[in-house]
Amino acid sequence: MICNNMFEMDSLLFCSRRSPVVCLSGCVSSSQQLATHVGLDILKRGGNAADAAVAVAAALAVTEPGSTGPGGDAFCLFYNGQSGEIRGINGSGRSPKAQTLEFLESRGFSAETPPSAFDALNVTVPGAPACWCDTIKQFGSHKLSLHEVLSGAVQLAEVGFPVAEVAAHHWAQGVTALRGDGKELGGDLLIDGHAPKHGQVFKNPALARTLRELGEHGKSAFYEGRVAQAIVDIIIRHGGVMTLDDLSSHDSELVTPISTDYKGVRLWEPPPNGQGLVALLLLNILENFPLKAVGHNSADYIHVLVEAVRLAQADGMRYLGDSDHVTIPLETLLDKNYSQQRSQLLLPSPDLNAHPIPSFEPGVVTGSDTVYFCVIDSQGNACSFVNSNYLSFGTGLVPKDCGFPLQNRGGNFNLRRNHPNCIAGRKRPYHTIIPALLTDSATKYGKPQLLAALGVMGAFMQPQGHVQVLLNMLEFGMNPQQALDAPRVYVQYDSKIAQWTVNLEEGIDQNVAEELRRRGHTVNWPITGCHKRSQFGRGQIITVGDWWKPSVNQADHPSRVLWAGSDPRADGCAQGY
Repeated sequence: MICNNMFEMDSLLFCSRRSPVVCLSGCVSSSQQLATHVGLDILKRGGNAADAAVAVAAALAVTEPGSTGPGGDAFCLFYNGQSGEIRGINGSGRSPKAQTLEFLESRGFSAETPPSAFDALNVTVPGAPACWCDTIKQFGSHKLSLHEVLSGAVQLAEVGFPVAEVAAHHWAQGVTALRGDGKELGGDLLIDGHAPKHGQVFKNPALARTLRELGEHGKSAFYEGRVAQAIVDIIIRHGGVMTLDDLSSHDSELVTPISTDYKGVRLWEPPPNGQGLVALLLLNILENFPLKAVGHNSADYIHVLVEAVRLAQADGMRYLGDSDHVTIPLETLLDKNYSQQRSQLLLPSPDLNAHPIPSFEPGVVTGSDTVYFCVIDSQGNACSFVNSNYLSFGTGLVPKDCGFPLQNRGGNFNLRRNHPNCIAGRKRPYHTIIPALLTDSATKYGKPQLLAALGVMGAFMQPQGHVQVLLNMLEFGMNPQQALDAPRVYVQYDSKIAQWTVNLEEGIDQNVAEELRRRGHTVNWPITGCHKRSQFGRGQIITVGDWWKPSVNQADHPSRVLWAGSDPRADGCAQGY
């Protein structure tokens, strides 16, 4: 666990020590304290984990609008405490019908020269509002209406709230980046033309109106009528091609998650077009190495992790796309024999060129502005949820009188003809945001037993983050808070120079960094300060019982105690009752 004993306003060194939250009935963990409280209030009013998750999603749209909101996408996984069934909702939006590869080529774009990340052509249909509605419909308690679920967020937007420290920093950074691209963020999200400061009270009456209409009228309030027209108007005005029909034809997809076993547990992730597959491939490869024996964050551990990440992400970039448009060989890729073959490429070697690994395609954007949160309720239901604008404030386009920016998720499309992730009309892009659930591999009492809801946001960091915090618990016996506090590794591909970089967070030993360089890795060490450390993602974890303790046998000592952690790299917290 890394802990500095002082704070600096510029770098925001951290942290004061956090204990894991322990409770019996229900628990919520998110990146904003006020949003966590909103979710907990829904649980206490009789709502279940799905109801509370949607309430948190909406509250985060108010308190952290650069990262998330109705103009972005969302995914959720839901564990039914009664049946043990795990289902999910793919809440990602599609490209406009007219936005084909031929159309983009006619405007002079190509794989090597794609549109700017902030271009209106990167706006895909916002999927979050439909996902919120469908999460309530499919998994909610039906004791509270959508209007009641969204009421906490509406109140925050109307009455106002003091902006948290990390959120204020990224708010200001997002505004600066957009102005540098020639954009002016909508006045709904500024105070006198500037980003709000830490502790300054911010109100968003336009977003309050949008959320209230969504609560009263459901999906039609967003995908038809006033809001839909405002979305189309601003996109067309900035050169995009989205139509009212693109919006009105959108819907979420109910999905069956994909999973893999690892030493007695099963990790569940959303299926493609999400990159949950990459997390499972990574875990399968790492299963072939004695990670506990080499030691946490040792040079051997990080070397194996880095090489496994390169292999897993290469497979992701090769195969992942919209499953409605391409066939993805999931069964073959998740077969343990395949991961054993891939692991043979990781024989210890100082020469990284001994086994060249395919790189990312040029033009892939690497945004990290997302929120992940999770809820477990008193009935044993769990909801793992992620919501995102992609880059900070997405494209920066704010529909008139709506109070939210539009995402730039289309920046993840590939413009290389015949690529699985090549742009096409009404197609979903390779999607980075992924929530996760963990169960026991064995089926007890006729159903898989829930062990945890967990996730780490941060674009291509997400599968790496999922696996690192999971291994922190499974292999090294860390509690949920320790697992999130521990220094992380981010393996990053820079398409401009065609090079992989190993980013090491402060707290990893200097000798480890030097040894990795000796083995041929390009190492960036140390990454210090809370704001710079945001590249390592911000995670949340809630576990059922203390199964991560080496001395505990859950079969002999079943426990209903909930243990929770919240990432110190964000403003949030876990709360329970």
